[in-house]
Amino acid sequence: MVNIYYDQDAKPELMQGKRVAVLGYGSQGRAHAMNLRDSGHDVVVGLRPGGFSWKQAEEDGMEVASCIDAAKDAEMIMFLTPDTIQPKVYREEVEPTLSGKETLFFAHGFSIHYNQILPPQNLDVVMVAPKGPGNLVRALYEDGKGVPCLIAVAQDASGQAKDKALAYAQAIGGTRAGVLETTFQEETETDLFGEQAVLCGGVSALMKAGFETLVEAGYAPEMAYFECVHEMKLIVDLIYNGGLEQMRRFVSDTAKYGDVTRGPRVIDDNVKATMKEILEEIQNGKFATEWVLENQAGLPVFNALLRRDEEHQVKAVGESLRQMMDWLKEDTTKAKEVVKVGRSS
Repeated sequence: MVNIYYDQDAKPELMQGKRVAVLGYGSQGRAHAMNLRDSGHDVVVGLRPGGFSWKQAEEDGMEVASCIDAAKDAEMIMFLTPDTIQPKVYREEVEPTLSGKETLFFAHGFSIHYNQILPPQNLDVVMVAPKGPGNLVRALYEDGKGVPCLIAVAQDASGQAKDKALAYAQAIGGTRAGVLETTFQEETETDLFGEQAVLCGGVSALMKAGFETLVEAGYAPEMAYFECVHEMKLIVDLIYNGGLEQMRRFVSDTAKYGDVTRGPRVIDDNVKATMKEILEEIQNGKFATEWVLENQAGLPVFNALLRRDEEHQVKAVGESLRQMMDWLKEDTTKAKEVVKVGRSS
């Protein structure tokens, strides 16, 4: 059973009088910093001087400094920069400032689990990871609610590491909804697997394969897009709000029969075998090594694959059809605003 903690389990006094440095001001960084501040804590945002986010943070009324200046006076340091730059930020701007009094916080376990960052043994190292986008973390906090969070402890030098994680989670609103205890390994490996096999890689590939199958069979690309891409949101929204059971309550019996009889033929044992291979590559570090080396090489494969997808027929068809859907324009504007405040430092 997973341990779940709520407001009454937190010890907010562990953060009282502590200066918190939030490194990065993307979607999560902005939400964490503003929620921490509004919970009464002393917060400084660490950013690259002159970066886009610096102005945004100042407009939000936050104290802003370079990462090294933010870290040197902080007792709690939260890394909310992208995984790919965290090791450099740590080596060049955090590690030189460490005195042994600090607690290092992360919202994803990649850098610690795959040894991209190796903190001194005398520091507490913990994770506080909201299970929702930053704009939702902020909006629910302002509404007196919260997004469920994960916490984990990688190093407990003080004997209070978990309690510090819970105090931080409470300060951003997480204990209002519930905080689940996990490990850096479990969070990292399940997160990467979900992204690759289901949420991003799996869904993208499934939609494109369905689109291509219909077009290659002679059906209009517009019909293929509606059936295999556009309507995905309708189904996912039903599942998001009430699980597979709710989705099946709202679709037709014909759709339900196709679901339970044909779905297992698409996602069969061969697909599951491939998923297991992907999970093994995550578990043994092969994916992490590949991704680190790809970044060090300047992202040639990554960029080439993105360009290839930009040229896929589904992109042009989708852009054309979305021009017919006026109601999407407001959603697109909101999404751009989230991206705008979600850029890295």
